Amino acid sequence: MKRLLTVLAAGVPLAAAIYAPSASAAAGGPAAAAHSCTAPVLDAPAGTRVEGVTAVARAAGTFEVPAVFPLPAAHVPDVPAFCDVTVTLTHPGQGDHAHVRVWLPQENWNGRLQSVGGSAYAAGDYGSDLAGAVKGGYAAATTDAGVGSYLDTSWALDAGGKVDTGLLENFASRSEHEAAVLAKQVVAGVYGRAASYAYFTGCSTGGRQGYAEAQKYPEDYDGILANAPAVNWDEFEVATLWPQVVMNEQQTYPTGCEFKAFTDAAVQACDPDDGAVDGLVSDPDRCGYDPRRLIGSTVECDGRQLTITAADAEVVRRIWDGPRTPSGQKLWAGVPAGADLSGLAGTTTGADGRPVGTPFPVPAEWVSGWLKKQPAFDVSTITYGQFTQLFKQSQNEYDKIIGTDDPDLSAFRKAGGKLLTYHGTADQYIPTDGTVKYRQQVERRMGGAKKTDDFYRLFLAPGTAHCGLNGQNSGLAALTAWVEQGKAPKTLAATLTTASGGSVSRNLCAYPSVSRYRGGDIADPASFRCAPASGH
Repeated sequence: MKRLLTVLAAGVPLAAAIYAPSASAAAGGPAAAAHSCTAPVLDAPAGTRVEGVTAVARAAGTFEVPAVFPLPAAHVPDVPAFCDVTVTLTHPGQGDHAHVRVWLPQENWNGRLQSVGGSAYAAGDYGSDLAGAVKGGYAAATTDAGVGSYLDTSWALDAGGKVDTGLLENFASRSEHEAAVLAKQVVAGVYGRAASYAYFTGCSTGGRQGYAEAQKYPEDYDGILANAPAVNWDEFEVATLWPQVVMNEQQTYPTGCEFKAFTDAAVQACDPDDGAVDGLVSDPDRCGYDPRRLIGSTVECDGRQLTITAADAEVVRRIWDGPRTPSGQKLWAGVPAGADLSGLAGTTTGADGRPVGTPFPVPAEWVSGWLKKQPAFDVSTITYGQFTQLFKQSQNEYDKIIGTDDPDLSAFRKAGGKLLTYHGTADQYIPTDGTVKYRQQVERRMGGAKKTDDFYRLFLAPGTAHCGLNGQNSGLAALTAWVEQGKAPKTLAATLTTASGGSVSRNLCAYPSVSRYRGGDIADPASFRCAPASGH
């Protein structure tokens, strides 16, 4: 959902889904004929009660996406006529009310179901992704899990001030599974036949939901496209507050211009490592740029000349290095050296004219709500020692419910499922290393890289910010070809953004390979090959 982080931090999306192939690539026979838009009779998923089912015929035209804070309203043109089915269900005794929406094209259904995930604290989509899926010929589904919107975490605590574990379970995985069960019933009830294939697509929170499906409900989907996945939620949500803790503890608040100078310098230093100077760092693990090299240089910022200090460099070093205990024990990965530092290390000017930190709201809400159980808690007061305590508390209390990091995917593999993921190496919100670490754990659990590649492939996208390949990669097309034709993707075609803001075509390499220049026009993807990364 590209607009969300643009509003929050002049960044890129927390969620995105890719909707090709179109309806012309029908699955399981010829396209479905027009059908009647009536509410189907449904069996409630185990442990739930269906409270109501409605069906509304929507005419073809522009779909108006409502404004949901912090996003304004949006318009999706050329959406074909569809049947809009809404199912409301509850878990008796828990007082929740989750809504599952299923949109079914009135004509030219391609025989597939595509469920779409959420973004930040929103469990599902408000219409943009659903409309895109319907335009691609899919029956589309999503759920709100009975929780809040992107930044609405008022549901975290119950009336007694305790964590609402039922709603957290909904958000973590339960509602996504129930949506899959209901969406398949709705498709069969409206069209008169089951979907030939079921897919899940999502990024960030949506990516985590996809991994949760593979881990806990392996038979829900034939294929899962889960990008920049927010796995290890209990760890990285605390870890992404680290830049704010560093600035507050060091009492140093570099400006956005100064942060950009460090990032640009790192990219410039490490760009040639793949053999081509193209504004991309293909293998960030090889980048050992020392931010102290920038001490004493000047940066022009809003008409002022600023001098980079040793204190500025130390802040950047600690942010890149990542969270550590006061004794130096590594807790989690830091912000990648080529990523925008201003997302998590945002600053503003306080009432007294001095700079202060502006925490990214997603981790700030996690700490204040689920850890401190005090929605008004001031995260700027967190010390290095308190940070370590919060990190370990989050692991202990929430790993099992929302960690989404179980490496045992044997049931998913046995069910024939395929899991495809891309993650940008310049992700400023979810460190790529967490996804790589999970993939390595799966390899160890599942019998090695080759056996893992049979059903799970990871592609790292050089220079790409959080969910930054929105609409630009061939992820779902590659996934459907893998699921339906047995063609496992060796590379993924992508359009990458260089350090100068330009675009360049590349073929993303399957992990652990990285791109290496072999001569020729650097604008031609064929001028690069996939080769083993450093350390492999």
